[in-house]
Amino acid sequence: MTTVLTPPSQPPPQSSAALPPTPPPMGADVPRPGPGEHRPPARPGLALAGAALCVLAAVLLGFAANLTVVGHLKHARDQQTSFDELRKQLALGTAPVGQRTFDGKTLGMGAPVALLRIPSLGLREVVAEGTTSGVLMSGPGHRRDTALPGQEGTSVIMGRQWGYGSPFNSLGKLTPGTPIEVTTGQGKAVYEVLGVRRPGDKLPAPLAQGRGRLTLMTASGPPYTPAGVLRVDAALTTPIQPSPPRPLRSGWISPAEEALGGDNGAWLAVFLWSQGLLLAALLTVWLHRTWGTWQTWIAAGPVLTALGVAVSGAATRILPNLL
Repeated sequence: MTTVLTPPSQPPPQSSAALPPTPPPMGADVPRPGPGEHRPPARPGLALAGAALCVLAAVLLGFAANLTVVGHLKHARDQQTSFDELRKQLALGTAPVGQRTFDGKTLGMGAPVALLRIPSLGLREVVAEGTTSGVLMSGPGHRRDTALPGQEGTSVIMGRQWGYGSPFNSLGKLTPGTPIEVTTGQGKAVYEVLGVRRPGDKLPAPLAQGRGRLTLMTASGPPYTPAGVLRVDAALTTPIQPSPPRPLRSGWISPAEEALGGDNGAWLAVFLWSQGLLLAALLTVWLHRTWGTWQTWIAAGPVLTALGVAVSGAATRILPNLL
């Protein structure tokens, strides 16, 4: 009797579609899904976190730019524009000599009123009307409720210590007897430095009738962290110029024009620019998922940077005006 051996049964072959995909080797590039292909589900929490990081980075970068490179460029541009305008007015005889223009209108905030020169410091700055934080971004400002330089009484000019051109950064180096020149629509007035006053120092003697004094003010303390107000007092050595009537009497200015005051009116601009920055950040996160990393940052990077500079520029107006 012959025994027939049958081979063991083999499992039916499986199709390649039923096999699990082979994982790529470690370190290999995983291709990104193209447009229209399946993508992992969106995570709103990660999207909001990414947008928040974009906003934070843009604002911090904007602050650094505004208080350094961009701020100095803005100061230089505004100074050149103001110098051209003041020189034109001096040539035409229409430069302001009081709180009103030559045709009787109230002098606007930021209008150029004088040219300040301190040869020992190499300083030449156009002085604008007003001392708000926004005005002092363009250069020194004249306190509106004081006399113009060259006239009877005390004239006060404020300027920033470090930000936006840092025009008054070296005031503390002035020594008694140093000349200060100020040119207005009434001519050139020359002052002689009496001394430098820091917080706690003795006040100067009251000003006698028929005399003039100039007080330059800036912040004291470390960079961008004002601790007080530094003042330089100088006595007028040239003849007194006539003083037109001043509708704005001493003390009739807003808190934003006081030393180390901030401009609370800038909050609206901060809010509006922040809304634009937030929308741009959310759009950037969405583009990153649908477009790609490099394409997104090439297109969105300049927009986020510009909006960050705009937000921080508006927010800088809220900070102390002398920093």
